[in-house]
Amino acid sequence: MAARIVENHVEVSATTAVVWDRVVHPDGINHEMRPWMTMSLPRRAAGLTVETIPLGRPVGRAWLRLFGLIPFDFDHLTVVDLETGVRFLERSTMMSMRRWEHERTLTPVAGGTRVHDRVTLQPRLPIPGLDALLARVVDEFFKHRQRRLQTYFATR
Repeated sequence: MAARIVENHVEVSATTAVVWDRVVHPDGINHEMRPWMTMSLPRRAAGLTVETIPLGRPVGRAWLRLFGLIPFDFDHLTVVDLETGVRFLERSTMMSMRRWEHERTLTPVAGGTRVHDRVTLQPRLPIPGLDALLARVVDEFFKHRQRRLQTYFATR
């Protein structure tokens, strides 16, 4: 089954430094995902952020919880590349995904920051059309995340 790529971007009314601090912190990540889901880092990663996770080393299972309560999948979270204040690249596997890559890039623009997300996904199950369906779900979910991020900074 082929990998699918989903890309979204949004402009938020805050400096890249302020946005960066928010998007690499577990609290900020979970705020973006709510109310649909949350993600918890493994105990051994307590206190870490996307910025402080050792590059190229999986930190263990980061559980995804539907509505913040029901575990439904996990991410073998691995940050493989990082340019502090500018971008990160997570390359992981999940119970449901043979391949999951999330790259987030921040770019200064007039009045704030452009946040660009690029997700590459490849489901494990070889079900015809599943990749297209999951790409649509991921597209809508990242649009939701970006709206939440935009709203967060608009109210500050």
